[in-house]
Amino acid sequence: MADFSGSLAADATLSNEEKAEDLSQDSKNDAPKSDVQADSDNEAVPDPSIYRYIKDDLFTSEIYKIEIRNIPKFVGFNDLKKFLAKHGISPHKIKLFGKQTFAFVTFKNEEERDKAMKMVHGMQWKGQVLSVRLAKPKADPILKKRKQEEGEGAGGQPASKRTEGDDEEEPLHVQIANVVTPLWNVPYEEQLRRKEQEVVGVLQRLAKEIGSTNKAMLPWLFAQKGKFNKMCCPLEAIQPSPTQTEYRNKCEFLISVGANGEDKTIGFRLGKYKGGSCAVVGPAETSHVSAEAKKVVSEFQKFIRTTPYSVYSPETYEGHWKQLTVRTTRTKQAMAIVFFNPQKLEEEDLNALKSAMRQYFTDGEGKESCVTSLYFVREGQRTSPNLEDLPCELVAGENCIHEELLGLKFRISPHSFFQVNTGAAEVLYSAVGEWAQLDQDSTVLDVCCGTGTIGLSLAKRVKKVIGIELCQEAVEDAKVNAKLNGLSNVEFHCGKAEDVFPNILNALVSPNVTAIVDPPRAGLHSKVILAIRRAVHLKRLVYVACNAKAAMTNFIDLCRAPSNRVHGAPFRPVRAMAVDLFPQTMHVEMLLLLERVDYDSQQQTGPAETDPM
Repeated sequence: MADFSGSLAADATLSNEEKAEDLSQDSKNDAPKSDVQADSDNEAVPDPSIYRYIKDDLFTSEIYKIEIRNIPKFVGFNDLKKFLAKHGISPHKIKLFGKQTFAFVTFKNEEERDKAMKMVHGMQWKGQVLSVRLAKPKADPILKKRKQEEGEGAGGQPASKRTEGDDEEEPLHVQIANVVTPLWNVPYEEQLRRKEQEVVGVLQRLAKEIGSTNKAMLPWLFAQKGKFNKMCCPLEAIQPSPTQTEYRNKCEFLISVGANGEDKTIGFRLGKYKGGSCAVVGPAETSHVSAEAKKVVSEFQKFIRTTPYSVYSPETYEGHWKQLTVRTTRTKQAMAIVFFNPQKLEEEDLNALKSAMRQYFTDGEGKESCVTSLYFVREGQRTSPNLEDLPCELVAGENCIHEELLGLKFRISPHSFFQVNTGAAEVLYSAVGEWAQLDQDSTVLDVCCGTGTIGLSLAKRVKKVIGIELCQEAVEDAKVNAKLNGLSNVEFHCGKAEDVFPNILNALVSPNVTAIVDPPRAGLHSKVILAIRRAVHLKRLVYVACNAKAAMTNFIDLCRAPSNRVHGAPFRPVRAMAVDLFPQTMHVEMLLLLERVDYDSQQQTGPAETDPM
């Protein structure tokens, strides 16, 4: 379940924590050597001009950072995480440099950091004596880049070197198209071919992984690979999006200085923050943004330019206007959510601003944008990178918008998940319904259900639908949506899937259970996978993957041989298909049907394996 709006906004409103995350992701080992050396050199005094994002009133775990050295070779991220957890240490983030056998670990507070330093330093692990020391935080990339350019200028070298062809630089609308819709100039049939080949590669890799983790499946797997081009299952023809342009019903826009020099511009970031750029380009000529959303952006830009408030600067943490999220529907409703940092403004000033905004979009020039739901969000000293954690204040209009999908009506609140391409979502959900092979005795578990779209679209065919969703707002929408459509055989639970799902499975007595999972890009938590494996009455699983490569670990663990940790018969993939929800980009949804292996009719060779999951 993903809308890839983050890639569109291109790091739209990075907090301190997100800046560090943007540079130091938990599972990636791609930091350049110079960065590693800079972080390791804790003897040097940090230059405050490139660490400006570290302020007492703005949280970032980078200020509670340590470096662990002498980590044993061949240790992975999960190994280190388990090792620390075993000793009661709870890190906020971990970045492991396997080849150099050291890691940077950050914590949420000084107490946790100091506890880790005392416990880990001198500890033995697989024959290695670990050492720990304080580590410097990451330098702010924009300020670091600026400082380097200033240094080059001072040394007699040009701050930026021109190359042949600079005078013929592409127009801004082409540059931004290359960033947010990199396939905009590729014929659509070729786009589909590339995406289908991407899924072919995933299924071929999965075949290899299943062969390595479940020897009992080798005879079946050998036959499958011979029939299906080395893939573990047949791949059906990719399903195109009904519309290839103006299909997005949700976009997140950054409010910043325009790449053309114009202040207070709303658009997509031309580069990434870690690349040293904050400039944005408006969406007027982008192919995937709807005409309705472009109109809202245009009117909002006019409005903010009439105000005395500047755009927020991620370099100095000064300024106010930060981000605009626009959601539109086929029923011609539009929701605008503006994110504003109040800094030290008085409540009276904020009320005057909201009043002016209300007047502009209800009675003034902005009325032409047809905004039916207008929200104002104070994004000040947030301690979480999730925008969903911020309360939205309704300034004008209705508190939600409504969409129609597969003959059903759906209410959508500001933070609720809804697929960004409604027409293609109908194609996707229709395929899910067909593949699930449901009847009136079936119970459907809709995991990561959002506003309930998948489960509600299947409710009339089955005995019961049980939805699980983390976002409370989306759960409330799902319950309302069930009533809107006269569906009484559904229930929705709010919470993390790894916490809620096992309990629901244990309480189910239905012999005919099908799970449909549509998780975020990172995939399902391992606890959910273990619960699925243990639920012997769960025979069929439809997995909707918005990033099949990221979900590979889930696929492997569903299919691996039983072990001391993984109980229950494995699944095996029997059918796959790609659905294009994101034309003009390389993103694609993959649908994978997995069915439980029937060990009663299949001879299993060898004892249960002890492969840790």
